[in-house]
Amino acid sequence: MTHGSTDQDASAFILAGGRSIRMGRDKALLPFAGKPLIAHVLDLLAEAGLPAAIVGSRPDLRAYAPVLDDTQTGLGPLSGICTALASTTARFAVFLAVDQPLFPASLLTYLLHHARTTASPATVASVNGSAQTFPAVLDRGILPLLQKELAAGRSGCLAAFQSAAAALVQPLSVVPVEYLAQSGHVAHPEGLPAARWLLNLNTPADLDRAGRFAQNLARPIA
Repeated sequence: MTHGSTDQDASAFILAGGRSIRMGRDKALLPFAGKPLIAHVLDLLAEAGLPAAIVGSRPDLRAYAPVLDDTQTGLGPLSGICTALASTTARFAVFLAVDQPLFPASLLTYLLHHARTTASPATVASVNGSAQTFPAVLDRGILPLLQKELAAGRSGCLAAFQSAAAALVQPLSVVPVEYLAQSGHVAHPEGLPAARWLLNLNTPADLDRAGRFAQNLARPIA
C-alpha cells in the first residue's frame, strides 16, 4: 500500500504497534478527554492538513484511518518507521506516537516547515534541553540508513536518527519547544505550557496527570 500521493511532499504516520505493558491496557483505544487517544492524534494531523495512516498490525483501528502493517512486527517503532517510509512517495514523513495527545497541531506545522527550509534529514523537538523522539519529521531519503541501523540490531529511534544524520554529515535538527512558545511561532490553543506539550502517557499515573491538565484547559482538547 502506498501512502502520500506524488503531488504531496508530506504524509503522516501514527505508530500504534506497542504492547502498552506499563499502561496495562491498549493505548490507542484508551479513553482520554472524551474519546480514544487515536482519535485525538488523528484530529491533530487533520488540523495540520496532513494525510495520515496508522502503523502497526492493528486491523481494529481501520475504522479510524488506513492501517499499514509493520513488516517486521516485534522489532519496535524503528521497524514501523522503516515500513512507513518504504510505503510513501512523499519526501517528508511526520511520525507521531499514539500516546501524546497534548501538543498543538501548530507544532507539527512548524517542524515540517523547518524540515523543508533546512532540508534536514531528521527534525525533532526538545523539552527542557532534552531531544524527544516524537513528533519527528524525516526525509524519506534516510530510509536505507535507518534500515542499516535496524539490521545491525540498533533499534533505538532517536539514536538511529542521529546516526543517519551523521552519515550524511548533517546534524540532527532539534527545535526547542520553549523557544517556539516564547517567540510566538507556536502556541497551544488552550494555553497549555510548552513544558507539558510532549508528555507521554506511559502509565496510569501519566494518564491521570494528563487528565488533570485537560480539565484545567479553557476548553476540551480537539
